[in-house]
Amino acid sequence: MIRDTRRLDALLAELRAFVRDECIPLEAAIDRDDAIPETMVERMRALGLFGHSIPEAYGGAGLTTEELARVNIEVSQAAPVFRARFGGNTGIASEALIADGLPEQKQRWLPRLARGEITGCFALTEPEAGSDATALRTRAIPALGDGGRTGWRIDGAKCYITNAPIADLFTVFARTDDTPRGASGITAFLMPRGTPGLSTGPAYRKLGQHGSPVGEVFLDGVWVPDDAVLGGRPGEGFRSAMRALNKQRINLAALCVGPAIRLLDEAIAHARSRKQFGQPIGEFQLVQAMLADSATEIAAARALVLETARKRDDGDDVTMDVSMCKLLASETCGRVADRAVQILGGAGYIDDHPIVRLYRDVRLFRLYEGTSQIHQLNIAKHLLRDGA
Repeated sequence: MIRDTRRLDALLAELRAFVRDECIPLEAAIDRDDAIPETMVERMRALGLFGHSIPEAYGGAGLTTEELARVNIEVSQAAPVFRARFGGNTGIASEALIADGLPEQKQRWLPRLARGEITGCFALTEPEAGSDATALRTRAIPALGDGGRTGWRIDGAKCYITNAPIADLFTVFARTDDTPRGASGITAFLMPRGTPGLSTGPAYRKLGQHGSPVGEVFLDGVWVPDDAVLGGRPGEGFRSAMRALNKQRINLAALCVGPAIRLLDEAIAHARSRKQFGQPIGEFQLVQAMLADSATEIAAARALVLETARKRDDGDDVTMDVSMCKLLASETCGRVADRAVQILGGAGYIDDHPIVRLYRDVRLFRLYEGTSQIHQLNIAKHLLRDGA
């Protein structure tokens, strides 16, 4: 749903210029240094990027799902690390709080997230709980704190958590009943950095997306009061996580479309300028076929992402649609990246080319927020239960 076309068009034009003039020129240095300059983070704050999806009542822009998808398609035409820096605040790290938080929890944290004053992270994944997110081993048990305050003691570890090394606010999921698995006994906790017993490891060295810190979270006898429970309802954490992930997967699908567009543009430019056998390689039909297939698949993925976003805004159940658009968009982006490298030939194997950097960056899209295989299973389960 688009509320004000003129206002959205102005925002998209501003973001397009930001990507072209400020982000893309920094890509090579960020990839080399594995860090985004603080001056760029300040620029993101000034543009309001950290608060796009946070309600206006808490200082954000309150974008609808469709508006946010269109924004993500624009900003992701630069290296994915730019959006990853502010994307937690305006995505997965705030969605559960927006949907299920108590009024006082929202008031405490959302304005600071919207301003980019703090960075949030979503600490769900564990070594034994990835695709099977209900297999959490992090446990929380009732425990008294100082002065006899009631609360919880939490022990466990999380891995592959985006922004964990720099996060200020952690949404941590832990099992609060005695069952070894299942959705009903999982609780979400809000805890700030500096909470005794909470620590993070160094950022991983990764294949791509250099500059986006991803790491581990350690919980060693962490005590939090009852008011740290998201929504004040123990046992509702998994449902909160799935609601957040359902929207985030639309965001991520949009974030696959943007790089695919950029990759295709880079491949087209090379096909026009590179000459072999006395003519531009774009004159050869096999190269044309790769370009045509990429453009067609991008158009299909973009259309499905925006349609799914509109359906969510209308209040429809988009559980299967979300899996379909995340599967299609991430697989499309991977194929477009592979074709772009093929069109470049030997130049596509030299590490400092934008296509090569993006090729490394986008490989992650088929893994996180549900692997392609998990989404295939989700789609098939819905089809077998409900039909086409």
